[in-house]
Order: sequence, then C-alpha cells, then structure tokens
Amino acid sequence: MHWFDFTIVILFLIGFPLYGFSQRRKNQSNEDYFLGGRKTPWYIAMFSIVATETSVLTFISIPGIAYRGDWTFLQLAIGYIIGRVGVSFFLLPMYFKEGVISIYEIIGSRFGINMQKFSSAVFLITRILADGVRFLATAIIVQVLTGWSIVFAVFVIGIATIIYSFFGGIRTILWIDSFQFILYLSGGLIAIIICLNSIELSTYETFSILFQNEKFKMINFIGNPINNPYHFISAIIGGAFLSLASHGIDYMMVQRVLSTENISYAKMAMIGSGIFVLIQFVIFLLAGALIFILINDQSIQQDREFTTFIINYVPIGLKGLLLAGALSAAMSTLSSSINSLTTSTVVDWIGKNSSLQNSKMISLFWGIVLVLFAIIFDERDSSLVEVGLRIASFTYGGLLGLFFLSKLNREFNILLPPIGMIASLLIVFLLDSYGLAWTWFILISSVASITIVMLLQYIVESIASIKA
Repeated sequence: MHWFDFTIVILFLIGFPLYGFSQRRKNQSNEDYFLGGRKTPWYIAMFSIVATETSVLTFISIPGIAYRGDWTFLQLAIGYIIGRVGVSFFLLPMYFKEGVISIYEIIGSRFGINMQKFSSAVFLITRILADGVRFLATAIIVQVLTGWSIVFAVFVIGIATIIYSFFGGIRTILWIDSFQFILYLSGGLIAIIICLNSIELSTYETFSILFQNEKFKMINFIGNPINNPYHFISAIIGGAFLSLASHGIDYMMVQRVLSTENISYAKMAMIGSGIFVLIQFVIFLLAGALIFILINDQSIQQDREFTTFIINYVPIGLKGLLLAGALSAAMSTLSSSINSLTTSTVVDWIGKNSSLQNSKMISLFWGIVLVLFAIIFDERDSSLVEVGLRIASFTYGGLLGLFFLSKLNREFNILLPPIGMIASLLIVFLLDSYGLAWTWFILISSVASITIVMLLQYIVESIASIKA
C-alpha cells in the first residue's frame, strides 16, 4: 500500500479514538452512556442504524452480487422497509411507553426476571457470534488490501474501536457512525465515477450492455419460493420479518431510536433508515454492475470483485479513502455491538443502578472478547463463519415470538416461553436441513414459538381444571 493511502487510513484510526476521548466528560450517568441522555437528533440515529447494520461484508459483497448476477437482491430491501414500518407502529410505542433502557425489560415485566435474563442471553450470544465473525471478515479484507497479517489487522481495528467506545459511550458512537456512513457511501459513489471514467464506452453504450445482460433485473418469480430466498414472495416476506426482528427485538438496533427525544423522532429514524438502506444497495449494486463491464467479466473469487477493483483500478489517495470506508463499515458495527452488549449486561443482569465506571469496564470486557474471538478463529473455520452469519436468522424468530406473547392479555406458565423458544429454534434447524430458504426462518420460528406456548398453556389449564 502506498504511503499516502497508509497515512489516510492511520488518520482515521487515530481520529476516531481521539474524538471519543474528547467526549468522555459528557457521560455523567448510565443513561448518558447507554442512550445519550435521550437527546440524539433523529437523523443521526437514522444514519447510525444504517451504518450499524452495514458490515464490511455488505461493503464488499453487494458489488459482487451484481457482478455475478443482477439486482434481485433489492427485493429484500423493499421487505426491509415494510418490516421497519411494522416496528415503528407495533413495538416502538411499547418501548417508549415503558421508558425502558433495555428492551428485554419488557419481557422481564411480563414473564419475570429470569425470562428477561434468558432473552438477554440469547441476544448476547447472537451478537458475539455474528459480530465477531464480521470483525474477522473485515480483517481478511484489510489483509488483502494492505498485506497486514489478520492478527495485526484485528488488533489495530479493535483497539481503535474499543477506545472510542469505552470513553465516548453511545453518544460518540452515534455521531461517528453517521460520519462513517457518509464515508463508505462516498466510497461507493467514487467507485461508480471511476468505473464510468475508465470504461472505454459511452455511458449510453455501457448501460445498454448492462440491460442486455439483465444486470438491472429487480423482480424474480422464477423457481420455488420455498427454497429460493430471492424469489419475489420469499424475499419480500423474509425481508419484512428479518427487519421486523432485527430492528424491533435486537437491542443493538433499537438502542439507536431509544436515544431520540420522542416516539415521533424514533419512527422517522426507523423508517428513514430503511429508505437509506435501499439507496445504499442501489449504489453498491450499480458499482458491481459497472465493474462487470470494466474488467470484462473476468473469473474472480467470490466476494473478491470489489477488492480486486480497488487494488487494480483505484488511484493513490482514493484507494486509502475506500479502505477507510471499509474500515468504517466494520468499526461502526463493532462499536455498536460493544455498547449494546454492555447495556444489556448491565441492565438485564447487574441492575440499572450499577456505577458508570462498572459500565465502562464491562464495555472494555466485551471489546476484548470480540477481538479475541476474531484472533482465535480464522477464515478456514468456514462452518463457524457460516453459523456466525446465519445465527440471527435462527434466534430472532423465537425472540420475536416472546414479544408478541408479551402483548397478549393472558397469563402463561413461567416455564412455557423458554420451551417455546427452544422448540422453535430446533424446528428451524430441522427445516434448514431440508433446504428451506433462510428468508422463511423468522416467520416460521416466531409462529412456532407462539403456537407451542399457547398450545402447552391450553394443556396445562385443561389438566388443572380436570384435577379441580
């Protein structure tokens, strides 16, 4: 890597921790540290949501999807918007009405503290696996672009992120997320401009070739929606339920909107994030389609298309900026994961009255755990990587079922909700082994969880009435 590109990357890696350190005095309580005093502007919360859900895998993989195929991936993004509308009108009013810090307090108030801890544990395990693997994936990309070892890349990115997360809390994370969102989105736009300037065809000829190759195909009704995640029906339904779960019952996402002043701002941030995700996907899919023209459809290892483009076609200076964009996508997810893991640990396990210093030390602990996770395992652990990236699709449905059950005006035996959740998880694992598309996992597991709990409750009540 050229020294100028290296300098740009180092400036970003140093600048974020320095900003976090400068903001340390603004955290006077756990509510400041976890929710920014509930004074976050809605648009900052919105940008932070998009940055948090955009890992480096998105930054790298989305162009590759368009390079190898078409734009049918956008069907999922349409479902995402539908799901966030559902979150805004079904779940957010409940969270704001109760004034919770951790959303699993809702489960605790309805089913008891042990169920709150159980739900929190599911969240903690999901985040550690999913975000630890994303962190590892970032290190692999950085290794390809810089020549650094994976361990060194993990260490550098991890230390920088831990520092600003530790000192700055959620307020700093939200503002840095917003800057990072603008940075990596600019990276996508820069890639498009470079491609258009480098392709030895007119813009009209370029887009004509893309249309002829069906690169802009967005709707797909081919195949069976049961085992094809990109069939229109499965993509829309799967995207809607994935977003309903990921942005409604995954605390890492909900935390952002809880930091806003009121429910109206929270809804604007939530729904607006879905629209910006769609825009983001369009930009990176267009970049991938143009790279297809630029390098003449060369055979490239999957998910290496964008990095190949950066190495061979991006000039000095801009190459450093694009790498900084990839790092930003990773750091925004990692920092958000650290703070949300800390919040859930403190509120759901230790208690809201824990000191701010304890909260900071727990933040440091989770940051170290994620760094160690990425160092211990490497890219050869493909089975672990696959589980880490798909784990949320298995666990979200059971959690979503719990939140639906919490809104029902009836009592349940205390043992039944965890039984329903575990059973729904096993059902989805079974269906996955038969080739069911992952886009159906959350819908089926949430319905299974609710049905099993209600059926078992009916049996329990029937037995009790017979004995009476």
